[in-house]
Amino acid sequence: MASPASNGVPAVKGSFDKSVDFANYFCTYAFIYHQKEMLSDRVRMDAYYNAIFNNKHHFAGKVVLDVGTGSGILAIWSAQAGARKVYAVEATKMAEHAKALVHTNNVEDIVQVIEGPMEEVSLPEKVDVIISEWMGYFLLRESMFDSVICARDRWLKPSGVMYPSHARMWVAPVRSGLGDQKMNDYETAMSDWYSFVNDTEINYGVNMNALSQAYREEHEKYYLKTSLWNSLHPSQIIGTPAIIKEIDCLTATVDEIRNVFANFLLPINVDRTRLSAFAGWFDVHFRGSMQNPVEQEVELTTAPSIDNSTHWGQQVFLLHPPLRVDVGDKLMIAFSMSRSRENHRLMDVNFTYELQLSSGKCFKPVAIKYYIE
Repeated sequence: MASPASNGVPAVKGSFDKSVDFANYFCTYAFIYHQKEMLSDRVRMDAYYNAIFNNKHHFAGKVVLDVGTGSGILAIWSAQAGARKVYAVEATKMAEHAKALVHTNNVEDIVQVIEGPMEEVSLPEKVDVIISEWMGYFLLRESMFDSVICARDRWLKPSGVMYPSHARMWVAPVRSGLGDQKMNDYETAMSDWYSFVNDTEINYGVNMNALSQAYREEHEKYYLKTSLWNSLHPSQIIGTPAIIKEIDCLTATVDEIRNVFANFLLPINVDRTRLSAFAGWFDVHFRGSMQNPVEQEVELTTAPSIDNSTHWGQQVFLLHPPLRVDVGDKLMIAFSMSRSRENHRLMDVNFTYELQLSSGKCFKPVAIKYYIE
């Protein structure tokens, strides 16, 4: 239970500077161009639109809370679907633009836009529905789901529903030319560095080589160990994807999502190919609850697609060097993902993989640390 001084806001484990967090994260969402990118994502937009308007019984005459309303479009749709009242909470100055759109769309008697962090906002009543588009790259980057959990625990009625209601994280083995490109970029950067070291000593009499190891580590992280955003083609998947995490948005806790662990198997199903990377993506579902289900379930997936790519794309974790694999080979994976100590919005990811050939031969496990930035 929160202490009286906390105004009902649950304590957050691990301290961080709110002003720095705002500068690094929230300020991005205050720009219309960033909102436009999300509003132009047809997969995203269609999923939320269909979830709301195909399940009006969850909204008609109900009280709705939109966490991180941004442009306010989910709040406007909720009102158009018959909500009695919508509280649209936005931490940034985008709230002013949301108010303008609420007015233009003639729902200002229903939608109340509130500017401020969700953790610090007080509402005059409990709500029937919490709706939010909180998902970041590989689902959990940005850690915005923390704010949704806080809103749920403080304001959702026991009979209430979450939109979306469930989420899943996936990993698959893939082939890609990105690894070769990034390795070339890294080697070019290192060659340029050593030329710089040589020129500096010849021209200015100062030996800079003491910084070479630190420079190498910086560039290894940037080029080789930082995951990449990519829009993969389904043909690049060379094995059976595995679900590594399932989340029930009605019951999930911050502790549950702060650190994600999974052990799983990735069977290879493509003849004589190259394993270049692991790819991660997510999907979310609008199911309502067991007591109050939807009439029509809707799925939003960010899986590799021929013609339905999303602005989330997939996260690609490159292998250096790539591995030769064949049908029947298997990858035994130990996976972990936790929040970066330097920035709780970013993620540190660890893959430990062991390749087992169809012949029965096994290679020693290899552990690699990656960064989602």
